[in-house]
Amino acid sequence: MSLAIADGAGSTVAVAIDPSHHEHFMRSFRHALWTVVALAALLPGFLGWMVARRGLAPLRDICRVAAGITANRLDQRLTAAAIPQELAEVVQTLNDMLARLEESFLRLANFSSDLAHELRTPVSNLLTQTQVTLARERSADEYQDVLASNSEELERLSRTVADMLFLARTDNDLLLAHREVIDLADEVASPFDFYEALAKDKGLHLQASGSAVVCGDRLMLRRAIGNLLSNAVRHTPPGGRVTVRLDDAAVGEAVVSVVNDGETIAAEQLPRLFDRFWRVDSSRQHAGEGAGLGLAITRSIARAHQGDVGVSSADGVTTFKLRLPARPGA
Repeated sequence: MSLAIADGAGSTVAVAIDPSHHEHFMRSFRHALWTVVALAALLPGFLGWMVARRGLAPLRDICRVAAGITANRLDQRLTAAAIPQELAEVVQTLNDMLARLEESFLRLANFSSDLAHELRTPVSNLLTQTQVTLARERSADEYQDVLASNSEELERLSRTVADMLFLARTDNDLLLAHREVIDLADEVASPFDFYEALAKDKGLHLQASGSAVVCGDRLMLRRAIGNLLSNAVRHTPPGGRVTVRLDDAAVGEAVVSVVNDGETIAAEQLPRLFDRFWRVDSSRQHAGEGAGLGLAITRSIARAHQGDVGVSSADGVTTFKLRLPARPGA
């Protein structure tokens, strides 16, 4: 910068400013600004992550417990105590599912054990009789007796296998290929004729009344009614009464009631009557008893027709009720 002096003598005055402290200030300002911006961006993200992690902690607990549940540890349940209200319903639903799975696995395990037991007895009888027969020379009559005995065991095995196949088909919805209008009175009369001789030998009184019309598979419904009637005749003491009542008074429903005299069944045993291979008295085996599949088959047939079967027992009277949808328009 040039500056003129009053005496006319020319002089030059140089003025300089050091901007380094300004530059240092601006650098510090920019550094501080970017730091604040970075923290402003990262801190909410970090806080959000912490909040989300804490909020998802119950889900991690659920996953950890669920990962430890196996087919051998289905008795474990998810704890709902520390679960937020929003997840309580989910936890309850999962616990209910685990309870159903545990029950199904237990029933399957029991079923496999019972099936092995049911098949072991006739197979053991067949093997023993055959080995004894082959131990020495025998007459033709003796061989014929052994073959006749083996034939009875094989027939029982065949019925058991056929019943198991039938139940497997019902479990996989492979039934009801044919539907027709059925008068249940006719289907009751048929097994009545069959069991009349047996009832007469035991001094039983058979009685049927009422009428009802349904739409379904004739052979399957005849089998279901026959199973209920067979069960009633088998467990009614001599001189007792077996009554079959048909009723379609309820709107959209037909009911087949099979009532028989006999010992009162304990209330805690009633739901298990329809389990496969289950008997009220487990000590009774094959001496006039079935394989324990008849009532299970009856329930499967009822459910295949969108119906159901139930039982009640009190004061020496047991009643089975087979409920079926009535024929539309009936």
